[in-house]
Amino acid sequence: MSGEYRSRVERKQAAKQTKQKKAKKKRGRSWLKAIAIAIVLMIALGAIGGVAAFAYFVKDAPPLDEAKIKDPLSSTVYDMSGKKVAELGGYKRTYISYKDVPKVLENAVLATEDARFYEHHGIDIVRLAGAVIANIREGFGAEGGSTITQQVVKMTFLSSKKTLERKAQEAWLALQLEQKYSKHEILEMYLNKIYYSDGIYGVARAAEYYFGKTNLKELTLPEAALLAGMPQSPNRYNPYDHPEAAKKRRDTVLSLMVKHGFISAEEAEKAKQVPIKSMLTERKKPQNSVPYDAFIDEVIKEVTDKANVNVFEDGLKIYTTLDQEAQSYVEKLLNSDQHFTAKKDLQSGIALVDTKTGAIRALGGGRHRDNIEFGFNYAIQPVGQPGSTIKPILDYGPAIEYLKWSTAHILVDEPYTYSDGTPIRNAGGRYAGPVTVRNALTWSRNIPALKTFQAVGKERAREFANRLGMGFDEVYEPYAIGGISRYVSPLQMAGAYAAFGNNGVYTKPYAVTKIVFPDGTEMDLKPKPKRVMHDYTAYMITDMLKSVIRSGTGRSAYVPGLELAGKTGTTNYGKDGAKFGLKRDDVPDSWIIGYTPNYTAAIWVGFSKKSETATLGSREQRIPKLLLKDLMSHLDDGSGEFQRPDSVVKLPIKKGTNPPKLAGKYTPESNITYELFVRGTEPTEVAKDEPEELPAVKGLAASYDQAANMISVSWSYDEKTDDTLFEVRIKDEQGHTETVTTKDLGVTVTNVAPGASYTIAVYAKEGERMSKPAITSIRIPGGEQPTAPGNGANGDGNNRGAGNGGTNGDNSDDHGGNGNNQNNNNGGNSGNNGNGNEDRDDGGEEDNGGKDNGGEDNGGKDNGQGDGGATTPTKPTTPTTPTNPQSGNSGNAGMRNGSRQ
Repeated sequence: MSGEYRSRVERKQAAKQTKQKKAKKKRGRSWLKAIAIAIVLMIALGAIGGVAAFAYFVKDAPPLDEAKIKDPLSSTVYDMSGKKVAELGGYKRTYISYKDVPKVLENAVLATEDARFYEHHGIDIVRLAGAVIANIREGFGAEGGSTITQQVVKMTFLSSKKTLERKAQEAWLALQLEQKYSKHEILEMYLNKIYYSDGIYGVARAAEYYFGKTNLKELTLPEAALLAGMPQSPNRYNPYDHPEAAKKRRDTVLSLMVKHGFISAEEAEKAKQVPIKSMLTERKKPQNSVPYDAFIDEVIKEVTDKANVNVFEDGLKIYTTLDQEAQSYVEKLLNSDQHFTAKKDLQSGIALVDTKTGAIRALGGGRHRDNIEFGFNYAIQPVGQPGSTIKPILDYGPAIEYLKWSTAHILVDEPYTYSDGTPIRNAGGRYAGPVTVRNALTWSRNIPALKTFQAVGKERAREFANRLGMGFDEVYEPYAIGGISRYVSPLQMAGAYAAFGNNGVYTKPYAVTKIVFPDGTEMDLKPKPKRVMHDYTAYMITDMLKSVIRSGTGRSAYVPGLELAGKTGTTNYGKDGAKFGLKRDDVPDSWIIGYTPNYTAAIWVGFSKKSETATLGSREQRIPKLLLKDLMSHLDDGSGEFQRPDSVVKLPIKKGTNPPKLAGKYTPESNITYELFVRGTEPTEVAKDEPEELPAVKGLAASYDQAANMISVSWSYDEKTDDTLFEVRIKDEQGHTETVTTKDLGVTVTNVAPGASYTIAVYAKEGERMSKPAITSIRIPGGEQPTAPGNGANGDGNNRGAGNGGTNGDNSDDHGGNGNNQNNNNGGNSGNNGNGNEDRDDGGEEDNGGKDNGGEDNGGKDNGQGDGGATTPTKPTTPTTPTNPQSGNSGNAGMRNGSRQ
């Protein structure tokens, strides 16, 4: 080797490098050794700490009580007031022993729940390690490592909370259980305890309920796989309610059986081809009915899903939101024939929740449910498309929330298409032209709804709807009018609408407030409320939905004195109608969702089966409205109101203005609408209107009563209101006019002069508005006829002095145009102008003929004879009802005969 180096220097360098390498290697080994020692110490300390913690946790573990293993505890349900409602459990059981369990069922259960069941002693270290890694990666509780033994312990002795203390106690008791019982006995316990939805628990009873088989040995491979898979989430995999989810879960179990060598891939594939529905027997009523089963059904689902416990044998105290009085009334309404027809398969569902809290007060699961318990629940299961009840959720709510539209925002209702060119129609096929958002929602017009959805955009519409619990993955333009692909439930719709009535705060509807376990521990199950929209959105939608009930499509549900808002909706079969021999426009579903400050109710009416008769006529489409009216009238005392927030401004708007304009001083009341605006967006421009002329009075007539020497004047008026006044102007042939104001439809004129002619004009007035006059004339019989116009008698002049009064004007003009010729030789300071100033219409407005008719004093204060124009003085006319105007001497030139308003 040394010969390979060229010089002594190279040999020294090589030797030096070798030593350095050895030193580094030695140092590396020492570091590894130190790390290894540290890890061992940490493991030792961790083990000591773990043992100490384990000992601490298990010291309070409950005893292994054999009675509890054999005899499950029933659970008690309480209503909103803490009164006992029902007891669940202890009777829906068919106990089986291990020898009755077929191998196919045992293998399916082991492959799904605990493939190493016969290899461990209660705790599967391999499975537990996998669960620990998953929990480190995904957070505590992400995956369970429980064996069948541990599950028996949990279902029997412990609560379902995923805590370190419970897991430690579970492991400790599982080890004890394995020491005390055989594997077959433990498997037998498990198969008799597991819950299978619809109030069924235990595998034997489940096989009878779902497949009609009392002998477990008759179970087929796909049936065994379905029973093995259901306990993971019994309600979600219920094959009657969710056949697709049940099939997916069954097929997963079959794949696990292949993985663990229990069956071949060919056997699994053959079993997967069996349809779920072909496996099931007809759904039947379990024994021993439970009161209010529609509500209890929701209770069981919530407790099972949220707490992962068995309500039928875990000995729980379950506190609920049930209002027994409301529940009884809902069931009475559904089973009554007062509103329902006898049409085949007609069904209905009702969900009633507290508007403020989301607490479910009553659930009507269907009509005539006496023969079935925990059957299809029409209150909480998806029953149909929502129709137009979706419009506040997907269209107008988002438009106010994001675009700050007012209720006066104008949309044009006109022929229109979807973006792909498909035409869209309104119900009835008619178009209204420009309409406000309020009008569009009140009368449920489809085209404005689609235009609103397009203005908002589908992403924002979906976001808004999902905050209200709708759960849309995607939304499309047909969704804007209710043509959604997924069905909705009454409970889901009630929860969404309650947020509008609760100032924009949403709480997912709930039936259970808390559960108490046998050991005294409690679990709160109330969901947390969330603000999902601005308060202005909630209030403005509510105000428009009040219009729906007061004057729109929901009028049949109106309850006087009740703050009730709501929206109706119907659906059509469309092209699917041909499958059942029905038309496109035939109606399978009718909805109404209505709410007050206290209650929100969603009501659906439809059919349990689609057939050639499954279409709602006009009478059946009204059923939800009538049910809502009855329900709210019975339950709601009318207390509370929807308070307008500071973020909303209410203003008088002139109808038809676009953009909206404020009503002006002279805008007629009939042309004013009061609309809502988000504060800061309200209009400032005022409409410029002139006072509107009122309609003229009709049937004006005047008659003379000779015995009483008076004229009776009467008329009619179709437009009379509390503010209507009538102004009556009475003018004699000399042009002297008196004015009377009255609310009556007639007046009398007394002390009339024989032979005199009178012209009577009547105006209608309301504030500054006035009608054109209606005019009539009457001549009183008797007396001397006046001479032709010309030189009148010589009057006394201004100081009773002689003087020619001159030619007086012609007083015969009915409209007050009484000559305008001044006297050539004026007997007064200013001369007699006659009644020369022409009236606007009837010869008597302001001071007819000058300030005092014929000069400032025309003949002096002593009423001296002037040039009155008549040869014989006439008696004064005095209207006596309802007011007495100033009297005047019709023939005396010195009389002040100006009319007085």
